[in-house]
Amino acid sequence: MSETEATEIEVPADPLAGHAATAYFWGHVAGSGDVSDNGIEVVANDEASAQVLAAVAGGDLEHDTTTRDYAHDTSITRTEDEYTLTIGGDESGLLGRSGALGLPVDGRGNYRFGAFSDYDRELLRGLLEGCGTVCFKSSSGTVGISFVHDDRDLLAFARELIDECPVDAPMGDLSETSSGGYWFGVDDDAAPEFGTWLYENCEETGLFAPSRRRKLERSLEQAAAYDE
Repeated sequence: MSETEATEIEVPADPLAGHAATAYFWGHVAGSGDVSDNGIEVVANDEASAQVLAAVAGGDLEHDTTTRDYAHDTSITRTEDEYTLTIGGDESGLLGRSGALGLPVDGRGNYRFGAFSDYDRELLRGLLEGCGTVCFKSSSGTVGISFVHDDRDLLAFARELIDECPVDAPMGDLSETSSGGYWFGVDDDAAPEFGTWLYENCEETGLFAPSRRRKLERSLEQAAAYDE
């Protein structure tokens, strides 16, 4: 599947149903989105991924560029593309529901992901692309995979998903960032196998950000060359 075909994906009629596409979508929403009584707004840094999110739940896409601080070092800034998907409260049947048919968010605003328990890989991939980072650490010649978010409970949930994934992926402690949020990283020794598993066969569904996968592949190549 090419990047231009990314929106030609299998989408369930109900965006709250248990499905690989909805798991990926809600992972993104949890990682980089905002849910309110008026609608949903979710941000992606990859155009193809943003088109996939729109294919799952509808809405309007806007493109902009933004400059922000690095979570781990606020003295460093980066400029990147930003694609914002806005879904109104009357679209897709996502809002205005109650009880068991409501959004996967409880009364305190915490996400409920029970419907997606068979799609942990897609849910984790959405979370990583929403609030995670992949990089090559030149100082150690290793690949770094980390998750950063203001919601400690969401990161604790991500850790549970990683604990339960089929590859052994030890993690560092959940720590505070200099900007007041929280973060944790997969151990460097485990990052290559975990990252490879996370994006394995993703072309079959189209549920991934091509730019993020390329970043992972480049980082893996750099790490392999560093060891030679």
